[in-house]
Amino acid sequence: MGNLFCCVVVEQSTVVIKERFGKFEEVLEPGCHCIPWVTGDRLAGHLSLRLQQLDVRCETKTKDNVFVNVVASIQYRALADKASDAFYKLSNTKSQIQAYVFDVIRASVPKLNLDDTFEQKNDIARAVEQGLEKAMSAYGYEIVQTLIVDIEPDEHVKRAMNEINAAARLRVAATEKAEAEKILQIKRAEGEAESKYLSGLGIARQRQAIVDGLRDSVLGFSVNVPGTTAKDVMDMVLVTQYFDTMKEIGAASKSSAVFIPHGPGAVRDVATQIRDGLLQASHHQTHD
Repeated sequence: MGNLFCCVVVEQSTVVIKERFGKFEEVLEPGCHCIPWVTGDRLAGHLSLRLQQLDVRCETKTKDNVFVNVVASIQYRALADKASDAFYKLSNTKSQIQAYVFDVIRASVPKLNLDDTFEQKNDIARAVEQGLEKAMSAYGYEIVQTLIVDIEPDEHVKRAMNEINAAARLRVAATEKAEAEKILQIKRAEGEAESKYLSGLGIARQRQAIVDGLRDSVLGFSVNVPGTTAKDVMDMVLVTQYFDTMKEIGAASKSSAVFIPHGPGAVRDVATQIRDGLLQASHHQTHD
């Protein structure tokens, strides 16, 4: 603010309070004004009309007995048409606003649980703004906006909340892992069942082919060699296969010692057992 002889310059976004003999006279708007000092006029002070911000940190307790620090950001400004009230009625504007913020927050937060306090911080900000607007308008101030910028619980409470959150996430991860393992086991079991089913089909077809080949051999031999019965031909075929099997076992390079009863009677018993097994398999295939 400039001052030259009796001329006073009031800067933009600022007003000056003029008094005469100690009594309020008028509010000087931005611009150049002439102040006749000899008539008792004087400048009591200036008042900024710019938007100001005050951050208030308030400690309070929630409904579930958790102490939290609530940080509120108050944006306010003096009204030009009520500049005299803003200048004379309050000696410390920030302290007055802080007192009202404390009163509203400590009346609102104790009604809420900790989780609800985080979820309803906009409602808390709205309650603070309404309370301040009603109180500060009488003193020539306008509350432009109120924000709850932070809700900070005690350090031990934050650590416990993080541990609860971590435990919940681990539980979900364990459930998903178990479900994945269950799916893998089911798919593996289905694959093994399908493999065994196909293997069974292959073995059944192999046995059916053996039975069909032996039957064709027996029928062909009976036709070409008169006087032989099907039993005679079967015994000869089985004995031949028996000796071929013994030959393959003996010729295998990595075979272990195999003890098989050998003799005329043993050959007959082996032939009987093989023939009965093949006839039984053929019987089952016919019924299937």
